[in-house]
Amino acid sequence: MNHVRSALLLPIITCLALAASAVAAETIGAWNLTELKRTPAMHWVAQTGPVHALLYAGEKFEGHDTEVFAFYASPATLGEAQPGAKFPGVVLIHGGGGTAFAEWVHLWAKRGYAAIAMDLAGCRPIDPVYDANGNPVRNQAAKPDTRTRLPNGGPDHGHPQKFDSIGGDVSTHWPYHAAASVIRAHSLLRSLPEVDANHTAVTGISWGGYTTCLVASLDDRFKAAVPVYGCGFLFEGESVQKPAIDKLGDRREAWIKAYDPSSLLTRCRVPILFVNGTNDIHYPLDSYQKSFDAVPGRKQLRIEVKMSHGHPSGWAPKEIGLFIDSFCRAGQALPVPGKISTDGDKIRLKYTSAVPVKSASLHYTIETGLRSARTWESLPAQVDAGAVTAPKPPENANTWFIALTDERGAMVTSPIQFQP
Repeated sequence: MNHVRSALLLPIITCLALAASAVAAETIGAWNLTELKRTPAMHWVAQTGPVHALLYAGEKFEGHDTEVFAFYASPATLGEAQPGAKFPGVVLIHGGGGTAFAEWVHLWAKRGYAAIAMDLAGCRPIDPVYDANGNPVRNQAAKPDTRTRLPNGGPDHGHPQKFDSIGGDVSTHWPYHAAASVIRAHSLLRSLPEVDANHTAVTGISWGGYTTCLVASLDDRFKAAVPVYGCGFLFEGESVQKPAIDKLGDRREAWIKAYDPSSLLTRCRVPILFVNGTNDIHYPLDSYQKSFDAVPGRKQLRIEVKMSHGHPSGWAPKEIGLFIDSFCRAGQALPVPGKISTDGDKIRLKYTSAVPVKSASLHYTIETGLRSARTWESLPAQVDAGAVTAPKPPENANTWFIALTDERGAMVTSPIQFQP
């Protein structure tokens, strides 16, 4: 009888084993998400000041194990929390030439979040420098000579590591390491006892915005994502990255398929707010709108006329915090623009908003040539309950959009409109 039971149970056991194996083998591209969602090994480097420092396990690089440096701060490390309090979490991704910024995690800790910011170039920045009020000095680690190479760090973030390594061992690819290191940081953040693991978000600047697009498409545990500047479709249009991608020759398509966010954003179900400027040379508006369009899930835009490009200017917009608050702290959502319609010599944009909209504008350009060099014009629009009415753009306007600003001073925009 036992033999009969064993024979009957064997197919069931086999099916369960196959199902478990399938889950364990879940991958997207080169990323093993099941592995990346496990809590990585870590140890604290410093826990004396408001901003703590740590190292955690990264991916293998050139055959050896790696560690990733990160800063961490929360209301508890700042001494501003009650014992046993829990906080929503946020992962912060620096851009090209950047590193982990102590002032960035401090800013989010002041906002009520547990924040982690890692270095994605195999380096460690200087220890935090504080001013007389106990706040980290701004931009203290901006210069590369303030950082030291980790003995077991991952790849640097230069063009050879970002582009030229494609076709070789995946462990030498910076985009692979960048996304993996961010997801590992997220797993670590969620494991900390003071963090509310069910309410976490991610935001990144420039190449960090690019990486945010990848991560938001790979890691479904996030409740919100905000890429600043960074986007996909870097192989098209006026992106300054296009020449480097074109030089790959017969490896070009492999890089696009593996690492351009356009190949992954179609998977993104994490609510996402795209933040950029009209004249950004790194991530032009046509590539930006295509990236927005590729996302099938909940999405919003914030396009600022001539927004400057950089780390402090990239983390400054209040809309980033308000958007993340609305998903992680029950904050009031940003206004949500609807569809644009034409009514004679006017255009109308419907919207919904939890906070009254106080003003609106039509922004357009009639100039041609490089998008980063074009001059923009603005016209006021009339705000009514649930709809905005603006003058129709001039016939020769080739790019335009409508911006809405609520009573908090938070601004969102309609999709960007392009004329042939």
